Parts: sequence; structure tokens; C-alpha cells
Amino acid sequence: MVNWAQIKTVLLDMDGTLLDLHFDSHFWLVHLPRRYAEIHGMEPVSAREDIMRLIGAEKGTLNWYCLDHWSQRLDVDIRKLKEEVRERIAFRPHVPAFLKQLRAQGRRLVIVTNAHHGSLSLKLESVDLEPLVDRIYSTHSFGKPKEDPSFWADLQKIEPFGLSDTLLIDDSLPVLDSARRFGLEHLLAVLAPDSKESPRTAPGFPGVQHFDEVWPGEALR
Repeated sequence: MVNWAQIKTVLLDMDGTLLDLHFDSHFWLVHLPRRYAEIHGMEPVSAREDIMRLIGAEKGTLNWYCLDHWSQRLDVDIRKLKEEVRERIAFRPHVPAFLKQLRAQGRRLVIVTNAHHGSLSLKLESVDLEPLVDRIYSTHSFGKPKEDPSFWADLQKIEPFGLSDTLLIDDSLPVLDSARRFGLEHLLAVLAPDSKESPRTAPGFPGVQHFDEVWPGEALR
């Protein structure tokens, strides 16, 4: 599935790829609507419907991921509300061992995430992820999300990577499609981003549920 002999750089998504997407799913679908209803004196069902409608209209844009945007739009402190359920932030299975093995083999590991800086800092405070990679980039520093094919050219200017020797691992099919259109040759979809949900499918892309399926060296212990 992955010809590791060809791979020098691994670009990694964070939420749903390295970290369990359950935290984000629970926050946006359960915790935020409940707290939003409490703060604004609304019925929980109506609050959830309002939030889902607003969020759905921004899907695929940078605003969809922006904590500042939603704090202002919903009149709540999104970062503070996320802290209330931070105990749900966790690695997906085998992630630390997988990253350590890749680095031990000399590959450059770069996290490229659509997460807003406020969300990114909370994740890095909650799990020991930063020491496992070489660099972390948030697309908010570029002003465009990974779904925009031109993002990859902007990233390449400050983080040089080859199209034929770089692997992108992501749980988002629109992101993988964007990278393919840019010219990246090695793409891998994560099929089980949320530990509480059934695995997905990824038509048109090779996929794995967990990283022990594409272990780059000796068998995972």
C-alpha cells in the first residue's frame, strides 16, 4: 500500500489522523450545542439546529475551522468551552510508535492541519505530540485551507517537498483530492478517524483504519 523506499517526507493531518476525531465530533455536535443553549437560554434542539446550519454553510472554507470566527458568530468563547472537555483529546491507536519508527528511519515528519491556532495549542498542551514530529503548520498562517489546491504550492515554498517522494496521510477526502490535483503522488486515507464511529470508505484512495496496517519496519509490538 505504501512503498516506503520511495518516501522521504510524510505530511500528516492532525485531527482524525494522529488524534482521535471523537474530541472534535463530541465538542461540535454535543458539548457546544448544549453549552450554547445554556448560555443563550435556548432549547437544546433549536441550539443544535442553528449551530449545524451556520457551520454547514462554511464547510470547506477557513472559517469552518476558525475559533475566532465561531466565537464571534455564536457569541461564546469556543477555546474556553473546548477546555471543558479536553480530557477527550487522545492519540489514535499506534500513533506515537508509528511516528517514532518513521523518524528513526530518517524521514521528515510534518503536521499540516486546518486546526486554528487556538485549537492547535490546546491539543499540543494535552498530548505529547510536538516532540514526535519535525514541524507543525496551521493553514491559518497561510490564509487558505488544505482543500484549496494552491495551498500546497504555498506550503512548498517554506517546506520544500517533492511530489514523488512525499506521502500525505489525511482523513479528509476533499483534502486528499486537493493534494492529488496539485500533483502529490502518494496519498493515504484514514478510514477510522473517530473511535466512536464505524470506519468510512475512501473511494479512489488507498486507506487504512490504523497505522499498524502500513508499518514501515519490523512488526508493531
